[in-house]
Amino acid sequence: MSLTTFEPALAGEQETEPRAAVRTSLPVREGIEIGPRRRIRSARLDDRYALFGAGAAALAIAALLFGWIAPLSGVVGFFVVAFLAFVAIYALLVSSTGDGREVTDRVMTVMLASAGVILCGALIFVVVFTLLRGLPALVHANFFFQDMEFAGPLDGLDLGGVAHAIVGTLIQIGIALAISIPLGIVTALFLNEVGGRFARFVRTIVDAMTALPSIVAGLFIYSAIILGLGLQRSGFAAALAITVMMLPIIVRASDVVLRLVAGNLREASYALGASRWRTVWHVVLPTARSGLVTAVILGTARGIGETSPVLLTSGVTNVMNTNPFEGPMISLPLQVFTFVGSPEPNMIARGFGTAAVLLLLVLALFAIARVIGGRGPADQSPRSQRRVRAASVRDVERMDAASARREASAQPQEEPQ
Repeated sequence: MSLTTFEPALAGEQETEPRAAVRTSLPVREGIEIGPRRRIRSARLDDRYALFGAGAAALAIAALLFGWIAPLSGVVGFFVVAFLAFVAIYALLVSSTGDGREVTDRVMTVMLASAGVILCGALIFVVVFTLLRGLPALVHANFFFQDMEFAGPLDGLDLGGVAHAIVGTLIQIGIALAISIPLGIVTALFLNEVGGRFARFVRTIVDAMTALPSIVAGLFIYSAIILGLGLQRSGFAAALAITVMMLPIIVRASDVVLRLVAGNLREASYALGASRWRTVWHVVLPTARSGLVTAVILGTARGIGETSPVLLTSGVTNVMNTNPFEGPMISLPLQVFTFVGSPEPNMIARGFGTAAVLLLLVLALFAIARVIGGRGPADQSPRSQRRVRAASVRDVERMDAASARREASAQPQEEPQ
């Protein structure tokens, strides 16, 4: 066995005494075999047997209760009884080989994993059910490019569509985002960077507005804008109602995200001579960018699916309207509400197809938001990297020019004869 040594020597000096070798590696004992690395995330064999045995026993108990012993029925009840029996039997099997802490750990692991499976299952069920019910309408291309001006309840699915609702939703949510994003983020910056008594009052109001019913927001805009100012129902009024619903969500989520920015980043910026708002613009906001995008996504998810405030403020129409300040403008959630209220099967299919289009639209908006602002604070796009390199080159040239001027001024000047 050899040891790695390091013998430093200074230039121009000769060592007079031998120096001890510096050990930079741990000694390896001879005769000891190192086995394969242990996989700490893999389940043991007895754990797998306990899982499979508890699952089989739970299904058998549920089948006996629902098929032979008790007068029970229903698919949901069957799975609930089977799950409860599975947890109890699994805890009993684990207790035969482990102590109380291991039983608690295994049971809580099963409960958390089950919660995740149930959540994903519910989401997949909603998406798949909506797509299957709306598939008869989605297979027709006219559904995406036509409005309902010349289509009636008894017409086939090859006539009419929801193009006017798609355009109305995009216009309304665009206006709402243009108002709520700057106002919400600036309010969150005020709550974190300024503070004070008024900031505490604003935070209390924002917390109270997060639980505001959507119908109240619609009534507020209806009474203040439509009745108070004498304006007609329009897409702009609907966008204002959506803004009232989105704003507290964006402010509250942005407030939480900005609190997570480390204080030493601000202190380092102040130490370099930056002002407060320059620190906010160049340090705080880039650091919290991904979290702020998540806050905007949460607010968009709250506003894009609202029906009650849009019903009171936008009106209902079957024709295309691209002017948000004049005439009624329908949105996708309101179009779903009007379609599924009809007893005709074709109209109900159009309603589920419209809901599927809304799901796809929300997914597309979220993907775009993630692409735009999903990078971390240290990740830079190629354009940002080129801009930073160019700024560094300019800084080097400026410092070299300043150094040359100082050297020129420091040289002694010749006196005239």
